[in-house]
Formats: sequence, C-alpha cells, structure tokens
Amino acid sequence: MSTVVLIAFLVPLGLLARSLAEDRALDAARADAQRVAAFAADDATAVRLSAEVLAVNADGARRTTVILPDGEVIGPEVGRPPSVELAELGRAVTAETAGGAEVVLPVAGSDGTTVVRTFVPDSERMAGVQQTWAVLAGVGLVLLGATAFAGDRIARRLARSVQDLAHAADRLGSGDLTARVAPSGPPEVRSVGRVLNGLGARVGGLLAAERELVADLSHRLRTPITALRLDVDLLDDPVERERLAAHVDDLVAAVDDVVRTARRAEGVSAPSCDAAEVVRARCRFWAVLAEAQGRELVVDAGDGPAPVGVAPAELGAAVDVLVDNVFRHTPPGSGFGVQVRVRDGVVQVTVHDAGPGLPSAGVAERGASGIGSTGLGLDVARRTAESAGGRLVLESAASGGARITLEVPRV
Repeated sequence: MSTVVLIAFLVPLGLLARSLAEDRALDAARADAQRVAAFAADDATAVRLSAEVLAVNADGARRTTVILPDGEVIGPEVGRPPSVELAELGRAVTAETAGGAEVVLPVAGSDGTTVVRTFVPDSERMAGVQQTWAVLAGVGLVLLGATAFAGDRIARRLARSVQDLAHAADRLGSGDLTARVAPSGPPEVRSVGRVLNGLGARVGGLLAAERELVADLSHRLRTPITALRLDVDLLDDPVERERLAAHVDDLVAAVDDVVRTARRAEGVSAPSCDAAEVVRARCRFWAVLAEAQGRELVVDAGDGPAPVGVAPAELGAAVDVLVDNVFRHTPPGSGFGVQVRVRDGVVQVTVHDAGPGLPSAGVAERGASGIGSTGLGLDVARRTAESAGGRLVLESAASGGARITLEVPRV
C-alpha cells in the first residue's frame, strides 16, 4: 500500500520537475531570441547585430542564429529547416528538433523578414532533472523504509500476541491447566486471551470438582464395605470366610486406588509396571473361576520383562475387564488365552477366546456395547492404553472368537 501511494505521488512529481525544467530552458531561449530580435527590428547594422549574437551565445549552451532577408547568416550555420521557412512567412515557431528544441521568431523590416532562431540542446532542457529525480527517489526510499519499519513493529506486536495465545492454548491442551496468557495486542486478540484464561479456569474448576466427587466415593462406600466385612466375619466356614475377606480387601484397595488416582497431584513421576508380571498375577486370580467353568486358560507372558508406563492397578483393571468379558459373553467351557509380547518397542497384551466373536466394531465405545451391557468395560481398557500413548485393537481370532489387544509403548 505504501509503495502504491508513493508511486502515485512521486511519478507525477518527477514528470512535473521535467516539464518545469523544459519550460525554464525554453523561456530562456525565447528571451535570447527576443533580445536579438529587438536589435533586428531597429535595423541595426550587421556589426552591432553580430556583436549582440555573440553576447547572447556566450551565456549557456543555447545558440542563436540570425538569418537576414538577403540570406546572410549571423551566428552558427543552421541551413534552412522548415521552421525557418515558416518564420519567413511571418509565423513564430517553437518546435522539437534533432538534439533539442528551437525557438524561431520572424522580425519584419524595411528590407524584408529577418529570422531569429535560438537552439536549446537537450542537455540544457534536462538540466537538474536527474538530480530532482534522485532526490524524489531518495525521499521515496526513506518513506518506504520508515513505513516498512513501522509495519514490522506492528506485525511483530500482533504476531507476539498470537504466539502467546498459541503457547497458552498448547499448554492447556497438554494438560497444564495453570497456563494463562497476558491479554495484549488488538482488541480482538485481547478478547480471545481473556476467553482462553476463563476457559482454563473453568476446566480446572470442573476437574477439581470431579476429583472431589470421585474422592467422596471413599466415604460413601465405607459403610456398605464395613457392613460386608462384618457379614463375612460372621461366616462359620473359616476357608470361605478367609476367601471372602480377601475379596473385600481387594475391593477396599481398588476403591482407595481410585481415590488416590483422582487426587494425584500434577507433576508426580510417571507410573510404570511390568506388564508380564501383572498379567501372571491376574491370570492366577482368574484361573480358579476358569477351572470351575471348565475353561482352558493358556497364559504366555513371555520370557523377559515388559515395562510399560501404566500403574500396576490400572493395567490389572484393564486386564480384568478383558478377561471378565470372556466369562460374560462366551459360553461356559469356551477356552481363552492371555499373551504378552514386545515388538518394535510396543508391549502387546492380548486376550483371545474361542467364543462367538465381536458383535460389532463399536463395542469399545462408551455406552455402545450392543450386547445389553453398559459398554464401560472396553472403554476403561481403551482409556488405559491411550493414557500411556497406546491404543486398543479389536479383531477376530483365528478360531472365530474375539481377539482384543492392548498396545502400549515400552518404557
């Protein structure tokens, strides 16, 4: 925009400067011609006329020539160009000619018409034009540079405000709910900054309320769990009492783990566990029920450790969900297996069965099991995998049953 404005002003000024220089040179040529014509009109002698021509030609690069009625030429030889012939007919002429311009005046006398011609070379016509153009170009460059500098400052200020917004949004997106931005820049950008700060505060408040709500489960479940423990203590069979008491302890530990997870402070060290060891422990638990239902359980946890960035309780809960689905959704007697493999830096925990297979591709979506259940089980497993940067893969096993794999990066 600045360049267009500068061109719109400077080009006309440059043309005007050229026109003024030409007019100045032609005015000086007319003055010379009129000065000599005044002597020719007084019927001055050839000597006096020659002296005046010499005096006029001594100033500048202009050259004046007098052509007397008898054809005698005083001053530089010019021949008989068309302008001279027109002047002999009584017409004053100002015209372009080779190398410059000419001013031709007719002077009527008693002996006939005397012609006075003054030639202005291009060097005099353009005198000072290049310097003027150079000054205008310099002024234009200075103005353009100042405009570019001011525009750069404005753009940097705007870009810095937008970059601050982007940085704060990126921090909020990565889970840092304390990220805030100091609103700056144009009103629209400041408005976005205030909205982003309010959004961060709102999300932080909602998450804090959700954590407290989950944490309240500890107190809400204390009474029924205590009552359940008392009922277990009243059992006469010591073996059955010990077995149920262990289950109650597991329930208490699971509830406490949920509370601790909900209240876990930001910035704590990342959790980790050995997936192979967790799978072996959970399979020992489920082996009792599998034996009771006549199911064949094949466990292949590999030969070495399989470290993953998931807490042991969370991974154990995900494995329990997958195994529990086998018991819930396959006929009694259907065998199943649990396998742990480490491939290309990824730990794969796979549960496969010999049941009827998956009912649909959307069973892992929350509330969309398609088989009458809540659909929360596979969603828990999926979120466990995604929390560690992995995924949940659902596919059909070679036997036609379901094959569900938790893929988590190895740490």
